[in-house]
Amino acid sequence: MTRFTYQPVATSEHEADSGANGKGGEGEAFLAQVRESSMDENQLVKRRMPYCIGVTLLLAILYVLSRTENGIPECGMEDFDIGTYRQQQLAASPPHIIECAEAGEGGSQEKCHLPRPLRYQALGQKGITLWMTGLSGSGKSTIAAALEEKLVLEYGKHVYRLDGDNIRTGLNRDLGFSDADRAESVRRVGELAALFADSGCITLVGLVSPFRKDRDEVRKRHEEQGLKFMEVFMDVPLSVVQDRDPKGLYAKVDAGEIKGFTGVDAPYEPPIDPELDLKNYEMTIEESVNVLLRLLQKEGVLEGGQPPIKGLPSPDGGEIVDLIVPQEQLRARQLEAETLPKVLLTDIDLNWLQTVGEGWAAPLKGFMREGTLLQTLHFNSILIDPANTTGNVGLNEVETSFSSFTEVPPRDRVSMSVPIVLPITDYSKDMIESSGKTDVALSTKNGKTVAILRNFEIYENRKEEIVTRCFGVIDKGHPYISHIYGGGDWLIGGEVELLGRITYGDGLDKYRLTQRELMEKFASMGADVIYAFQTRNPTHAGHAYLMKNGREQLLAKGYKNPVLWLSPLGGWTKSDDVPLDVRVKQHEAVIEAGELDSSWTVMAIWPSPMIYAGPTEVQFHAKSRRNGGASYFVVGRDPAGMKGSELAEASPDDDLYDGDHGRYVLQMSPGMNGLGLLSFQKVKYDRTTQTMGLPDPTRPDDFISISGSTMRALARNGARWCEGAFTQAMVDNRECVPPGFMVPKGWDIVCDYYQNIETKRWTPYSKVVPLPDVDVNTITQEQYGTEEFSLYLKDGSTTVSPWHDLELYADASLKNIVNLVTEIPMFSTAKMEVQKSLPSNPIKQDMNKDGSVRFYTYGTPFFNYGMLPKTWEDPNEPGPTGAGGDNDPLDVMEVGTGPLPMGSVVPCKILGALTLLDEGETDSKIICIRASDPLSSRIRDIHDLDVEKPGTLNRLKQWLKRYKTSDGKPENTLASEEPSTPEEAIGLVEETHARWEALVGDHALGDAGFWFPTSG
Repeated sequence: MTRFTYQPVATSEHEADSGANGKGGEGEAFLAQVRESSMDENQLVKRRMPYCIGVTLLLAILYVLSRTENGIPECGMEDFDIGTYRQQQLAASPPHIIECAEAGEGGSQEKCHLPRPLRYQALGQKGITLWMTGLSGSGKSTIAAALEEKLVLEYGKHVYRLDGDNIRTGLNRDLGFSDADRAESVRRVGELAALFADSGCITLVGLVSPFRKDRDEVRKRHEEQGLKFMEVFMDVPLSVVQDRDPKGLYAKVDAGEIKGFTGVDAPYEPPIDPELDLKNYEMTIEESVNVLLRLLQKEGVLEGGQPPIKGLPSPDGGEIVDLIVPQEQLRARQLEAETLPKVLLTDIDLNWLQTVGEGWAAPLKGFMREGTLLQTLHFNSILIDPANTTGNVGLNEVETSFSSFTEVPPRDRVSMSVPIVLPITDYSKDMIESSGKTDVALSTKNGKTVAILRNFEIYENRKEEIVTRCFGVIDKGHPYISHIYGGGDWLIGGEVELLGRITYGDGLDKYRLTQRELMEKFASMGADVIYAFQTRNPTHAGHAYLMKNGREQLLAKGYKNPVLWLSPLGGWTKSDDVPLDVRVKQHEAVIEAGELDSSWTVMAIWPSPMIYAGPTEVQFHAKSRRNGGASYFVVGRDPAGMKGSELAEASPDDDLYDGDHGRYVLQMSPGMNGLGLLSFQKVKYDRTTQTMGLPDPTRPDDFISISGSTMRALARNGARWCEGAFTQAMVDNRECVPPGFMVPKGWDIVCDYYQNIETKRWTPYSKVVPLPDVDVNTITQEQYGTEEFSLYLKDGSTTVSPWHDLELYADASLKNIVNLVTEIPMFSTAKMEVQKSLPSNPIKQDMNKDGSVRFYTYGTPFFNYGMLPKTWEDPNEPGPTGAGGDNDPLDVMEVGTGPLPMGSVVPCKILGALTLLDEGETDSKIICIRASDPLSSRIRDIHDLDVEKPGTLNRLKQWLKRYKTSDGKPENTLASEEPSTPEEAIGLVEETHARWEALVGDHALGDAGFWFPTSG
């Protein structure tokens, strides 16, 4: 505790001058003059003579008065009431003076100061007065001192404590202990506390302040000025404080040495409705401090901005980021998006878009610009200035400049450890830059426009730099590293607007709460703290133990209602991870069984993809959960890690990252803003209690270890519960599962998955289950986007073959108008194709060599793609490239306005053709425009097309030559850069029609597997 010393009374004018001026002042100067001039005694007498004469006259006057009949008149001081006088003076003076010309008389003088919100934001905290009242010895100063120490040393906050000791040695030194003086003491301290709070200081006041009226006046003064004031009643019985008696005062009261002592023989009026009633005699000092700390956190005092949801931490940047366009503006934005160039989103890109658009990556509001990416790669954090305290608001939302820099950089740093970027190809870059637009539309692989990206910034995709700085390992077989290297050579950054909520239609959308919805859910449950537990695996009893133990730790810290956020990772994961739907359904079973209490558990999918970047990535996992309202994050061993592939330089088939590094890095990470960590050790199965928990070293033989690989093997075998005594060897040999290891229904779900892992009925991660736009004269089977999906053309109730049954010409007399069968609608990237070998030749999706369905990855097609009935490019007939045909019907690229439904049959006007050599085969493409298009009458050939739609020809050629390069394949070669004329293209159609007729007449000309109507 601070000790104060006082200046002794001066014994000479030299000492008086010296004391009055701190370090000597005029007194020292006078002494120096004396020494310099060797002033003699006569000179001193002359200097002092006027003082002596004055004193003599005063004494003479007093003597004369004392000899008069009435003596010296009474001054009346015994009737003077200092308390009443103070009240009169306060009533006569205004509460405010005019501090500057901008403020009016009698009102708030805020205009004369730095705006309070800006001050608080810059300080990173808010001002408040925490007024602790209670009897002497009730712990006010002790607890306030401990709280001050914690806030200053651990949280770095500006705090000051005012109590009876430091106040009465200075500010209130002139006051006694009468009721009036006590009231004045409270008033003065209240005014001082208000000034401190206005400055942004957390002010801890510890005064007995026995009278309720005085305390209420202080509260009123704070409220008048818009300042936070919270009354804390140190609710300790008299008997307890008498036993404590830290200053020996109660002993003196008992001895009769002190009279009128508050709470004994003088009144104390306890608060009626304090913000906190603290019975600290039932608690330790640390527990009492934690209660007060939680109160300050709940009020948002420990951060400069206003928390969007009271009681929960503010997201990075101080606001909830919700980039979903309001419903009333949606139609206008959708119409605007139709006019913009389109950028293709992969499944991973869509996961990132949702992560950004719903606020999980706050303060990020779009895909990273180059400057933001550089900060992320080099610092694992970014600078922000949300309140514009340094003039840098929106620093990360403007085009990156490498020639001009801000004079005063932002002071706030928040965590941002993973690159959230959008790769594009040369094709997309050229299309965007030639469009004359500053914004682009973002479209899924299924052709749905889901967002607008504003004020785009295109820059080089420096893949190696991103990989080496983010991952810190060399492993070309790493799944996300492979994804980065497979992306386009450019990145496009900019802020996004979501054209509606992102949903996936996989039955799990009810668990996909937005950041705002989740925080509101927590608030509705009355949570005073949230702790998050991320899952990429089924939850067994060991996980449940850790989650319940985490809650117990928080209760021990003084929280009353900790709520668990069970947070399955929902975005893209590698192919051998447990599918999302399996995990979610298994978690449901755990909650239903009561293993986790539904009254304090919320399961909500976190939408981000997984990138397996170990210690770097776990920082984003934690930061993002904080953005969702969590104050604590449960972290275990090797978070976000994986084993290296066979291509890994240092760790093939071994952990890429040390298992302990993730936790260590996380606690040292910059910009985590006070996020707490709940670390845990490995738990084992206890055979004596049939539960999971921490091993007891005194009975090691009772504990069984069940690794992830053992669990998977048990599930594949469909192992059932062990009966009677069992050993570690029985579990390792997959003979049985220890009872209580997992809730029974949850175990059945896990077994079902591992026993049927090769089937494709699982939802691996959040990927859209689309509903394709199909023609009314079609019928579909199975789920679109899967190998099993099929689309059949119908003529009434009859199934027809698009290859063999439909007519080639819409009108036999017009050879330039052909019937286009739409396979791939404009903007869609699913590679759909008529199946020549299946009955009725349905339209199905092509397959990649790895068994996955095939999508274009080069960009968003700006054309409808399809085929012409009754045509065949004969592989035995050399074409313009010198190679034989590709053994398919003749392909068509339709360049009209907007997408056509899959399976639609549309009359199309031939404009020309382009022919290419594609993997050693001649592959010709008819270019046409639907006859119903408004531009059809003005466009006769491809050159007319380029007049009406400038750049279309070059884009067509670039697409045809390079569309496979994004899959790692070589460019195609055009037979001619100059497209054929309409007449030449008509001749090509007639020629391929003749080859089809020959094929129908002699099936042996084609593949043995071709289906023809006569064959089935």
